[in-house]
Amino acid sequence: MKEAKVVSSAPVTYQPEKKKSFLKFSRKQLCIPYGVFLACFVIIPLLLILFYAFTDKNGHISLGNFVAFFTSPTTLTTVIISILLALATTLICLILAYPVAYILAKSKLNKSGTLLLLFILPMWINFVLRAMAMKDLLTLIGVFELNNYVNTVIGMVYDYLPFMIMPIYTVLIKMDKSLIEASKDLGANSFHTFTDVIFPLSTPGIASGITMVFMPTMTCYVISDTFGNGLITIVGKLIDEQFTTFQNWNMGSAIAMVLLAIMLVSMLVTGGFKAEETRGTNL
Repeated sequence: MKEAKVVSSAPVTYQPEKKKSFLKFSRKQLCIPYGVFLACFVIIPLLLILFYAFTDKNGHISLGNFVAFFTSPTTLTTVIISILLALATTLICLILAYPVAYILAKSKLNKSGTLLLLFILPMWINFVLRAMAMKDLLTLIGVFELNNYVNTVIGMVYDYLPFMIMPIYTVLIKMDKSLIEASKDLGANSFHTFTDVIFPLSTPGIASGITMVFMPTMTCYVISDTFGNGLITIVGKLIDEQFTTFQNWNMGSAIAMVLLAIMLVSMLVTGGFKAEETRGTNL
């Protein structure tokens, strides 16, 4: 007798054939040009600067460049002037930028981004052209006859103010409006709502703006030369002179490493505001 075939009633599940995915492989391939670019134009130059900073002209390991830097009154004075100019510029930019960003974030006229575009438009113009145009304007109205340091700060504020406005505006425009409404429902007036809710929540934008303004202004010797009549020397100008005029790559690299250390410290200080979770204070 033939055996009866048992037909299973279990549903048949279709398992599609696994195809080899080339997506991850393609992503790895796309990362290769970026990695090459990063190595050639960031990592290798940084290693070269590190090498020159800790060697003398004969290629021997030496700390003489740093000793010469920290024992030279001229270089120390230049660093102090650069820091003071950067601090003054950053503070003025913050004082001017926060109200502007606050108005732009609340203004009904800026729903289409028209007002914000007016502040961004100057950034599309060449940096040197903006500096020269502002210098001519200050000369025309007679302000350029002021102190060279005042002129330099004015030029830096003019060029870097949009970099302070943008991050603050971005934070304010994305802020949860229900928190402001809850603050008012709990009886807080406009002043306390701002000081206890809005301002604490906007500190990440302030920290980003400070970072974007403070660091470049320490090295932007184009503005100091243009507005300071070539009489103000900041760190960027000092590094340029060591590499081009004096052909002392070792000393120039050492100054660049000191500047890098200052920038890292400032990033750590401002990064503290970003790292911690910012909440409104108790009303």
